[in-house]
Amino acid sequence: MNYELTKGGIIMNQLKHREADAKLQILNPDGSPAAGRTVRVDQVSHQFLFGCGAFDSVDLMRVEDDSRREFLRERMDKWLQLFNYGTLPFYWGRYEPVEGQTVYPETMAAAKWLREKGVRVKGHPLCWHTSCAPWLMQYSNEEILRRQLERIHRDVSAFKGVIGLWDVINEVVIMPVFDKYDNAITRICKEQGRVPLVKQVFAAAKETDPDAVLLINDFNTSKAYEHLIEDLLEADVPISAIGIQSHQHQGYWGLEKLYDVLERYSRFGLPIHFTENTLISGEIMPAHIVDLNDWQVDEWPSTPEGEDRQAREISEMYTVLFSHPLVEAITTWDFNDGCWLKAPSGFVRQDNSEKPSYHALSGLIHGAWETHDTLTADADGYISFTGFKGGYSLRTDIGNASFTLNKDLCQQLTLNP
Repeated sequence: MNYELTKGGIIMNQLKHREADAKLQILNPDGSPAAGRTVRVDQVSHQFLFGCGAFDSVDLMRVEDDSRREFLRERMDKWLQLFNYGTLPFYWGRYEPVEGQTVYPETMAAAKWLREKGVRVKGHPLCWHTSCAPWLMQYSNEEILRRQLERIHRDVSAFKGVIGLWDVINEVVIMPVFDKYDNAITRICKEQGRVPLVKQVFAAAKETDPDAVLLINDFNTSKAYEHLIEDLLEADVPISAIGIQSHQHQGYWGLEKLYDVLERYSRFGLPIHFTENTLISGEIMPAHIVDLNDWQVDEWPSTPEGEDRQAREISEMYTVLFSHPLVEAITTWDFNDGCWLKAPSGFVRQDNSEKPSYHALSGLIHGAWETHDTLTADADGYISFTGFKGGYSLRTDIGNASFTLNKDLCQQLTLNP
């Protein structure tokens, strides 16, 4: 790893895996070297996926009340100032509440709107026992499986070219033994077995969109999830990335657990996505609660002390994850307070006002981890710099250019007047 622990926290040795070297020859519009010219270089996008739940974008597409629309637009504008990666809901019971009647129009509108804003989009999830469609229960297990695979083909095909990442199957470790209520997906997982079911749903997604990033996702970070991944890889399941949920309603994991999880899941050599991260700014959920969904409260307020704590914890956790070479994405689950479990888990309060965590993360994404510089071209028009990976704009007094720095780059750029 490229960091070490001390009593004071993290000492960063380097972030070389997040950076690349650029050597650019800047040419004037007439093709001559821009010798001695002052060049402004600004990073305008990131290769790393800084993500968040984007469910409000779907609501924005269908809301009719003008004041509510304006409120959601204000919220999403703040969302877009931080994030380049959004998760949209595909819970089967909500996406298709009545068989054959989906919420495709508003979901597609939201996905296209996000893509137009430069945001990469992930669909979540294609297969899950929770929030499953109740109408599936009328069918035999054989028919349930057929419809599940058909659903994957239908939705991945419909969103191909717009949504390029999918949580293919969610929470498989508990899936066949889930006993809170009967549901169609637990039935087929119990009958098929974990590995055979996962293999079939991944095959359906891969066949439909061979270029998609396909994730397995789980809240269970124990040895059981490791063993499942081992079995899936042995069975040649085409897992693109390992999804790790980190809902911390009962308190921040802390560095020791975070390092442990990274160490154990790095051994597979696959990209790691922290898919559902939660750190709260209010009272911590009691430790005796086993299933987070059992914690039902009328309200869960944010506090000034909690907001300061949340900002510190987010800064530390994101710094550790960004420093790890296999971590490709971090998704905070709720952008605003009062979503899942009514928790004060957002970067903004319910009235859209920004919390300290919003500014803390912005300071990392658009400060510490973003490259901005003013350089002077040499006699042959060359400039050289090391920058964080992503998209860049280049400006001079006579013209501009743009380029992408995702690996070491040696390139000519002609200024556009």
